[in-house]
Amino acid sequence: MKLKNILFGSLLSILALSSCDKGFVDLNVDPTKTTEAYPEQFMANALISSVSANMNRNRGFNNELMQVTVSIGDGEFKVFRYDFRRSWSDYLWSNHFLNLSNYKDMYSKAQNELTFNTSYQGISMILQAWTNSILTDTYGDIPYTQATLGRDSLLFEPKFDAQKDIYTNLLMKLDSANNLLKANTAIDPLQDPVYAGSVANWRKFGNSLFLRLLMRVAHKAEVKDYAEAKIKEILETNKSNYPIIANNEESAILRWTGEGVYVSPFMSTRVQDFRATAIAEYFIDFLRDTNDPRLNIPDYGKAGVNRWGIAPVSGNFVGVPSGYAQGSEDYSKMSYFYSADQIVGGYSMQHEPMTGMIMNFAEVEFIKAEAMLKGYITGDPSVPFYSGASNSITLWVPTWTGNIEEHLAASDKAWDAAATFDEKMEMIHQQKYFALFLVDLQQWFEYRRTGHPILPKGAGLKNNGEMPARMQYPVYVQSSNPVSYREAVARQGADEINTKMWWQKP
Repeated sequence: MKLKNILFGSLLSILALSSCDKGFVDLNVDPTKTTEAYPEQFMANALISSVSANMNRNRGFNNELMQVTVSIGDGEFKVFRYDFRRSWSDYLWSNHFLNLSNYKDMYSKAQNELTFNTSYQGISMILQAWTNSILTDTYGDIPYTQATLGRDSLLFEPKFDAQKDIYTNLLMKLDSANNLLKANTAIDPLQDPVYAGSVANWRKFGNSLFLRLLMRVAHKAEVKDYAEAKIKEILETNKSNYPIIANNEESAILRWTGEGVYVSPFMSTRVQDFRATAIAEYFIDFLRDTNDPRLNIPDYGKAGVNRWGIAPVSGNFVGVPSGYAQGSEDYSKMSYFYSADQIVGGYSMQHEPMTGMIMNFAEVEFIKAEAMLKGYITGDPSVPFYSGASNSITLWVPTWTGNIEEHLAASDKAWDAAATFDEKMEMIHQQKYFALFLVDLQQWFEYRRTGHPILPKGAGLKNNGEMPARMQYPVYVQSSNPVSYREAVARQGADEINTKMWWQKP
């Protein structure tokens, strides 16, 4: 009898608890707030992550290959000698595919009935195209149509798409983004670290990126007619429908304010490590010998500190020859980028706000110059050439009021209308090289596309002195996605640094 009473009492307790719980969840939902994520909530953090990843690979990889810097040392695996470990491949791949998930979520939420916004849809498409272009230009064939589907579709071994198909879709995506952004639907300026809510400027960046990618593949027979026609449409026959970046103020830059989450990733590098990397001879000699204002105007902050925060050696700017042979000489006391602790009120790239460079006006001008030179559009290439050179300087030194034609003529770098086609390409791309300073891996991509600017070859270069054509796929991809990996290698070629991808082939 006692056991029955206990069981009966327990049953009553359970029923009572069930009754108390009825409606509990409903009662604890705030009716004034939504549980739906907003598209803008994916934007700022993903952009910070993307730009940070680009900056870190720009500093340690692009700059070493492209003779901006030289990491002093005689050990193995020095990128400036075209010699690097396969593990270098992991970082950019992992970060950018993670960020792509956020950009796709941003697009999905911007399609939702409750949070519908065509501007966020367009911006998401631009950011997806930007990120995927960096990935495919780094590795070649990559997961694209099936990428980032693991969470929702449980597809953990996505196929790799051919680069030709990826580019075809990227170009379509950017054209669609332009149409979506025409409506100019308002976005939250506080969640936009690049343009502070200017949808018009996002549209201009998207179309400028469109030009960058069109130029990269315009020589390929499969897309040549389309690419040339679209370049002409954007720059000449239908300009009003395709606004592009038209001045330095419209450049796409994530500026590091030093407040909250907007702290440059370079600040996480130890100051002694940051300044341990030397400036390459090719980079510093050009700036010094042409009396470039970014190097030779010292009236910024701390006396004697130039705009790019480069340290002189005994009053002179002296660089290290890139690719120097192991054991040849001690180059540890050459010019370098100042670290943050060395500068009080002056400039150090370690805390420089503009290192978050995505795309600038000068690059667009040099695209125009090349398009005119190749006959894609009409016009005198010298006009955008000089504009690009001038704006590349004034982006960093707004107070410079010199005459760009006289400035370049003084150092024998003026435009020469009588020069050969290849000589004119060198003129354009030598100036473009400096405009692309800090812009992710674009110097490397452009060099691989054009062979310009002509870089000196050091005696200590590995890889038979051949500029690497790509990064290998991350090692873990071979084990986590073996079938798709093997298919990609069979189609594209050996997973090695000299295997040329689709747009690099004739």
